[in-house]
Amino acid sequence: MPRTDDAALAGGAQVDLESLVGSWLPVPDVAERLGVPLSQVRRMLDERELLGHRVGERRIIGVPEQFLGERVLPHLRGTFTVLSDGGMTDEETLRWLFTRDETLPGGGTPVDALEAGFKTEVRRRAMELAF
Repeated sequence: MPRTDDAALAGGAQVDLESLVGSWLPVPDVAERLGVPLSQVRRMLDERELLGHRVGERRIIGVPEQFLGERVLPHLRGTFTVLSDGGMTDEETLRWLFTRDETLPGGGTPVDALEAGFKTEVRRRAMELAF
């Protein structure tokens, strides 16, 4: 049975974060995908260029695979900053980025909209949430 946290129950039971995001990569796989040392990925997590979350039975730190191509998805860091400045935790930020919003261009998730180049619209909505 999927886990839920108290914050996720506000409007009825929601899917747990692991399921919401879907595909996660462990930190060593992120390093391999980007062609950088493991220490650089850890630094990217520390400096909030990427966000991670403990996933799986072993509770390893995973990064949403959708954040990566051959490099880190552009505009993530600034979006993380806007949301955290507004008081969102990393988990809340991840949940928001991967929750479907039919009113966004393309009708997908905020992270889909970032991938499609709608940075301004995503940031505008993030600022509305934050303030």
